Order: sequence, then C-alpha cells, then structure tokens
Amino acid sequence: MNTLLFIFQLLIVPALSPLGIGFIRKVKARMQNRVGASVFQPYRDLWKLFQKDEVISEDASWIFRFSPYLIFAITILIGASIPVIAAVPVALDFLPSFSFLPAGDFLVIIYLFALMTFFLALSGMDTGSAFGGFGSSREMMVAALAEAGLLFSLLAVSVTAESGNVVAMVGNLQYLPLQALFPLLIAFLAFIIALLAENARFPVDNPATHLELTMIHEAMILEHSGKRLALMEWAAANKLLIFILLAVNLFFPWGVSLSYDSFSGLLVSTLLVVGKSAILLFGIAFLESTMAKFRIFRVPDLLLTSFVLGVIALAISITF
Repeated sequence: MNTLLFIFQLLIVPALSPLGIGFIRKVKARMQNRVGASVFQPYRDLWKLFQKDEVISEDASWIFRFSPYLIFAITILIGASIPVIAAVPVALDFLPSFSFLPAGDFLVIIYLFALMTFFLALSGMDTGSAFGGFGSSREMMVAALAEAGLLFSLLAVSVTAESGNVVAMVGNLQYLPLQALFPLLIAFLAFIIALLAENARFPVDNPATHLELTMIHEAMILEHSGKRLALMEWAAANKLLIFILLAVNLFFPWGVSLSYDSFSGLLVSTLLVVGKSAILLFGIAFLESTMAKFRIFRVPDLLLTSFVLGVIALAISITF
C-alpha cells in the first residue's frame, strides 16, 4: 500500500501541473471575451514538443544539455516531499526507513528552488546569446530579491507550527486556535508576491510575451527546443503547482487529511484542496487580466513589500 501511495505522491504534481496552466489561460480568455483553448492544451503542447527534433548551438556546453533534466528532476523531488491531499510522510514498503522528509524541510525546498534558478540562468547564458544573457541577469535580480520574502513568509509558518518540515507544519497548524493563525494571513500576502515573482507571472513578468524588452523567463529558454524545451515548460508548470499547494495547505491547512486510512476523509480532502487551488489559480488569472506588467525598476519595490510583510508576520508569530 505504501508503494502505491509513494507512486501517487511522486506523479500527482507532474500529472496535474499542465492542467493548472490551462486553467489560468482559459480563465484569462473568458475574462477577455475570448473562447480560448481547451484546459488540456498544455498537455498537447508538451506532447508536440517531445516529438520535435532539437537544435542545439555549437557553443553550448554540458550545462545547456544537462540543465533541463536537473531542473525537471528537482520539481519532481519537491513535489514528492510536500503534502498534497494528506499531511503524511510516505515511504516504500520494501524500504520503510526511506522517505522524503529531509527534502520536506522548508529551508531545503527554498535551496532547491534556488538551485533550479541557478541552473536556469546558467543555461540561458551558456550559448552566449544576448537574449539569454539579459534574461538570466534579470532572473537573478528577481530571484535574489524574492528569496527574502519567501524565506520569512515560510519562517513565520514554521515558528507558528513549531516545526520546519512542511508535512508536520500542516498537521500542527490544524490544532491551533484561530487567533494564533492571524500572522499567517500577513505571511500569506508575502508568499503570494514571492509566488508571482518566482513563477514569472504578472506583474513581475509576462509568461506569454516574446518582446525582447520585457521578457525574463522566456528569454532564458529561447535557445531550447524539442524535448529539452518541453522539460523546461513542464518544470515551470510543476513549480507553479508546488507553490499553489504550499499556499493552500500551509496557510489554509483546514481539511487536509492526517492519514491515508479513511477513504471518505481523503475524498473530502481532495475536494477541498482542488477547490482552494482553483480559487488561487483564478485569482492569478484575474490579476493578470486586470493589471499591466511592472517596469523592471519597480519590481524591487514590490519584492521589498513581500520581505517587510514576512518580517512583520514573523515578529507577530514570535510574540504569540
């Protein structure tokens, strides 16, 4: 049984992440009075890219060839380490002492995200193109400024839950009184700003643009094609879904099952997690449909706001 749960935990994020991207695009299309593509279009796009041949620059090194596989593997590791529908660490039947608990520490998750960004920026610069160079430069600036807000928002949750592991954090937060969860609302705002910055969403970046003066993420993957481009796009979708799941399960932990023993409990937990995730995805789509992208020089002010909110949330958490 544990092996089946382990496989489920390993595959759930990559299996559903393209659907989240398709949902955002569908909502944005409806808000702009367009029919839009199907919510399953990202799956078709990935399948099409996997069927295409690759064109790799002769100046590319092993970093360019290796980075897509590493980045995608990191998203799978993090996705298997976080609580999805149940706050229970999953181990294998034939290896009961093994679990992803070490990777489930929130500091380890932040470092893994930073490692992803590092290799993404390196692969953007590796071929020597001008687009990849300025995209990597902007990405490192945004990542460096967003890390503080991300760290302090999760640190506030960790202090409130008295644990550093995300699985234990979700379980502990369900038993706290409502007044003790007040700092989590402030930390949630800091986390959402970091989410938008880390995932190249409005108002920090436009995920649908190829204008050389505005793109960040797209500039770094412009030289990729075929299977490696598919892995990059899939990894970006995985990362967004991971942030969504962390947001809805850590800051609004109610309804997350604390065991895999009850089928009815898992069903209710699944419906609640899907509902909360859909609301947050709708909010992202609404935000992208109602505001313009910030100029690059205004982004640090936004990320400073995330950092300040995270510090305030941490200070309140310590006093409770």
